[in-house]
Amino acid sequence: MEPVKCVSGKALPLGYSDVDTDQIVPSDALKRIERTGFAQFLFSEWREDPDFVLNRPEHEDAVVLLAGENFGCGSSREHAPWALQDYGFGAVLASSFADIFKNNCAKVGLLAVELPQEVVKGLLNTVRTDPECVITVDLEERTVTAPGLEAAFEIDDFTRNRLLNGLDDIGLTLTHETDLEAFERTRPAYLPNVL
Repeated sequence: MEPVKCVSGKALPLGYSDVDTDQIVPSDALKRIERTGFAQFLFSEWREDPDFVLNRPEHEDAVVLLAGENFGCGSSREHAPWALQDYGFGAVLASSFADIFKNNCAKVGLLAVELPQEVVKGLLNTVRTDPECVITVDLEERTVTAPGLEAAFEIDDFTRNRLLNGLDDIGLTLTHETDLEAFERTRPAYLPNVL
């Protein structure tokens, strides 16, 4: 996983609340065995509508997704953050997230930032008025900035550290490599050796 320090660029003003993981990426896409190639399935049913916000040229190349409350609810589906990330999003801003979705985002390096509802509404209005405006999510400073706005956000130190250092679950385990090797050397000879 790549380290994440800052995500900055155009935003997609989705704004919908209670978006579940099946709406983010439908279940028929879950047959794939790769972790890439999910961008084509992102909001696929909604994208059939030519007026859907993701289809609008002014929001092309958006890297920040502005969502409503309870984003990522429904079943635990790692494919949902994969699809968002594969499409090019580096951060999702919402007033609340489903816990499992938020944890799955952290595991792949996608920032899921909770902000007060009035801040999210302000960002949505700003982007709808000026689609070219830049929103910056700074993980090091724990701030979100946009024209006329600077807001702090909370993130636990463990998640922040793993994102800043690009540590997925395997990377976290390997931070204890010396201890693991020492433990393996103490195991009885008749047990399998992984060194």
